[in-house]
Amino acid sequence: MKRNFFTAVSGIALSSFIFSSCDTPTGAGAGYGAAAGAIIGGAATGHARGAAIGAAAGAATGALIGHSIQEERARAYGPLPPGGWPLARYTNTPGVFRSPYTGRRYDLRGVPPGGLTRDIDTGQLFRRPYGGYY
Repeated sequence: MKRNFFTAVSGIALSSFIFSSCDTPTGAGAGYGAAAGAIIGGAATGHARGAAIGAAAGAATGALIGHSIQEERARAYGPLPPGGWPLARYTNTPGVFRSPYTGRRYDLRGVPPGGLTRDIDTGQLFRRPYGGYY
């Protein structure tokens, strides 16, 4: 019985992490909340039913928190343009990129890949690319 319980809780947690690859904070919050709720619910009750109830409660809570984060980002950055934010262009210097708007060079070594930066000439946002530097 304990082995079946552990398998069920592990399966629920693993599936939550797999499905938490959503791009929106709401989707990611729901996935992480479901995983945490399944683990806590399963550990507290010792039954798969408790893990399922915990996963549902965690997913709902995580989605609410993620939605509030998403709204706060929309207030700070404005609405997402169609097709998403443009990517900066690579230069021959690691960590230094060119703005897609003006071509101005920016040192983005402190910005995580995919992070937003504001072009100081136009005031528009762009993303740091994810790989390489050329």
